[in-house]
Amino acid sequence: MRNYALITTLALQPTIAMTATPQLDYPETERIEHVDVYHGVEVADPYRWLEEDVRESSRVADWVAIQQAVTNDYLQSLPERKAFEQRLTDLWNFERRSSLRRIGEGDNVRYLYKRNDGLQNQSVLYITDDPHFDGEVLIDPNSWSDDGTAALTDYEASYDGRYLAYLRSEAGSDWRKIYVLDLETSELLKDRLAWVKFSGVSWMPDGSGFYYNRYPEPEEGHEFQGAALNSLTCFHRLGTDQSEDEVVYRNEEHPDWRGYSWPTDDGRYLLLYVSAGTDNKNQLYYRPLNADSKEWRALIEDFDNEFLPIGSEEDRLYLVTDYEAPRRRIVAMKLDTPGRDSLIEVVTQSDATLESANYFGSKIIAQYLEDVAAAVRVYSPAGERLGEISFPGFGSANGFRGRQDTPEVFFTYTSYDAPPTTFRYEIASGKTEPLFQPKVDLDLTQFTVRRDFYESKDGTRIPIFLLHRKGMKLDGNNPTLLYGYGGFTISLTPYYSPSRLAWVERGGVFALANLRGGGEYGEAWHEAGKVLNKQNVFDDFIAAAEWLTEEKVTSPEHLAIQGGSNGGLLVGAVMTQRPDLFAAVTPSVAVMDMLRFHNFTAGQFWRDEYGSSDDPEHFEFLRTYSPYHNIKPGVEYPATLITTADTDDRVVPMHSFKFAAALQHAHKGDAPVMIRIETRAGHGASTPTRKRIEEAADVWAFLWEQVATD
Repeated sequence: MRNYALITTLALQPTIAMTATPQLDYPETERIEHVDVYHGVEVADPYRWLEEDVRESSRVADWVAIQQAVTNDYLQSLPERKAFEQRLTDLWNFERRSSLRRIGEGDNVRYLYKRNDGLQNQSVLYITDDPHFDGEVLIDPNSWSDDGTAALTDYEASYDGRYLAYLRSEAGSDWRKIYVLDLETSELLKDRLAWVKFSGVSWMPDGSGFYYNRYPEPEEGHEFQGAALNSLTCFHRLGTDQSEDEVVYRNEEHPDWRGYSWPTDDGRYLLLYVSAGTDNKNQLYYRPLNADSKEWRALIEDFDNEFLPIGSEEDRLYLVTDYEAPRRRIVAMKLDTPGRDSLIEVVTQSDATLESANYFGSKIIAQYLEDVAAAVRVYSPAGERLGEISFPGFGSANGFRGRQDTPEVFFTYTSYDAPPTTFRYEIASGKTEPLFQPKVDLDLTQFTVRRDFYESKDGTRIPIFLLHRKGMKLDGNNPTLLYGYGGFTISLTPYYSPSRLAWVERGGVFALANLRGGGEYGEAWHEAGKVLNKQNVFDDFIAAAEWLTEEKVTSPEHLAIQGGSNGGLLVGAVMTQRPDLFAAVTPSVAVMDMLRFHNFTAGQFWRDEYGSSDDPEHFEFLRTYSPYHNIKPGVEYPATLITTADTDDRVVPMHSFKFAAALQHAHKGDAPVMIRIETRAGHGASTPTRKRIEEAADVWAFLWEQVATD
């Protein structure tokens, strides 16, 4: 193991040389003679050695060090860098809170919420007796590490409010550890659960223990790159060692399947949700919670549809499903008559997309998207529409968590020009009251948010949001940042972002296109942008850039594009397909090698979304757009700043490493091509505030340099 952040530019391996461009000196990375054969087709992979784990490989660590040194020198020299960092710091410095969670029963009701005073690296967990008043600090993760990279990622209290199980991550990794706090004595119990991943906590109603997900302990050296296989769904009894935990589900025949188990709120049944990938399609099982038999009884035995339980009433289970409803509906199923044929429709599919729903006994709160804006409707358990929760504009609503018998729930509302405000909703009366509204260092009335629509290549109507100063002249000269994602049924809804507002306040335009592949219009919208339909996503994004030019919002020489993760794949693909259309590109923690992604960590789950090079038809299609494999020598590519992190064990950094090396080798022209590699950070979640500000300042200064000058 090495601290490669301390290696200087002099510590070069013999395989790294220097080459000059008119603007930069950056490394020419060693190319090796490595060829893979896929279904009889030879595919060169000259940077295969960059797949080695940077924590273990000295030559990759040295490559990272020299790349980062060049990038740092360039970024620190940019004239707008310091101004962006200072303004970002000011804009981030406002108090923000999560929605509250009600815990406990009877006279022991309390409330938990996370709060950040502005520039704290990690939000702090508070507890209060009254949601109208500030609470006391319960857990402060900022005390866990000197650099702020240890984070509190989730928490769940037992039904009686006595115990709190919480999950802790280090350096942005997907790995978690579970700890248990006694809320009466403030004592941290001896229970310690390791190798937890993609998991929450579901308590037994009597507080004796909880259900969670873990993986077998990986081999040494494979903790951050090995494939996530053989998931274990376990029950942990308080006061026992993790080695004694009961495994309630695993599937040795299908090591890529994952199970999630939780009790119904009334304590009658234990449910088991089984998934085989990232698609919202699942098997569903149950068994009596306190019966001697551990045999699971099937409700749904295939992966053709989504069946997500949201509540129960005796032997009736309420579910959200896309069965015969691609925009989803709510149904009921009696446990003694399982299967699709016995479903009872409760809330029919509507023109809006049902995002989620919560059953609270006397009411069902259903969260919808209407052309990508939040809409919340309230129904009776029989499906009668009782009302709605109204919002002031295009925005996002999050929260509404609680047990079925709760008299109140909490949620937040936010938009591009509205910081997240916390509300309380009273179940019986339907009354909504605001609890907390942040104060920000910005006159938000100077901005305008507009939603428009444009046509993609095949005529599909695509929504696009624009955020900019009021009265801005649309003459084609505005520095514009276009963002997209387009995958995994993830909907990009409007939310408040200090980072984006720093761009817009300086005179830029922020545009977000809601591409196919996401969940904005239900499962049909998702299916139109996955596997062999993935090119539709790229066409949608290219059409957005062309529309912005036609509408004279901007022009190619003033247009930058950005995306992260699957969105990083998006911008990597479109910059190789249409390098003429953009002046600057910033792919973040991106999936770039579409032939080998499934060999690392969570990548094998993404075969639902992308297909796999193991399949001959998929291989041929993946090869047509894989960003790493479609970089062509002698092409003048846009200025590119690739960003990744050394502890990203979701999309391992080798994707960005190989893409950067290939692009630097092939690129013709003076536009800078570089990679920014964050240390002790992961895929994005739980990144400390200071690191977020520093990265945003680097990215905005880089993009502004490319698109804001003639």
